[in-house]
Amino acid sequence: MPGEAIEHVRQTAGEILAAADYLTEFYERFQRVEGVVWKLERAQHFHEPDVPSWAALMEGDWNRALALMEKMRFTDDLPPHVELRRLRIVDTPLTPYMQWEIVLLAARTRAGERARALDAAAVRHLERAAPLPELLILGPDLMYEILYDQIGAHIGGRRITDPRVIEPCVRVLADLYGRAEGMLGYYEREVAPLPPPEISRIST
Repeated sequence: MPGEAIEHVRQTAGEILAAADYLTEFYERFQRVEGVVWKLERAQHFHEPDVPSWAALMEGDWNRALALMEKMRFTDDLPPHVELRRLRIVDTPLTPYMQWEIVLLAARTRAGERARALDAAAVRHLERAAPLPELLILGPDLMYEILYDQIGAHIGGRRITDPRVIEPCVRVLADLYGRAEGMLGYYEREVAPLPPPEISRIST
């Protein structure tokens, strides 16, 4: 059952890595992966002060945020032998962060990612206990639950290596991904017509 697969993630023991250790390990292993990598994103706001475009967004300068985004080199983030399938769960109305991120993900899609958007209503049945975790699956024996604090700042990752936990998660993500909408189409319909976001609606 899909819900059981997610509960197994929450209940499974995994090694917790601090942010720096997680990033070092992830980038090393990501460069060696071949084939499909799955990424599930659920939270509707992240705290990303190291990203200049995000900082401009939070300062209320939407035009500068977009201009800085155009300078980002997304093709450098994706090894040629990897197909990154990113499933972005979206609540509506969009938070300012999500409006910004959908623009970002549309750009990443143009650069080679396979991002799709799925309305949060489609995963409510999987969230009776808690929101879906943020997951990154690099292979049949390696998955990370990416960890964030209460303001959405990245604080590390939890490494899970049990194929009996990972394989059912892949099936769940593949099913949800199959029902999701291509990011470019979602961006054109839901985000491109919007006015600049009002930053006062969220806390930095």
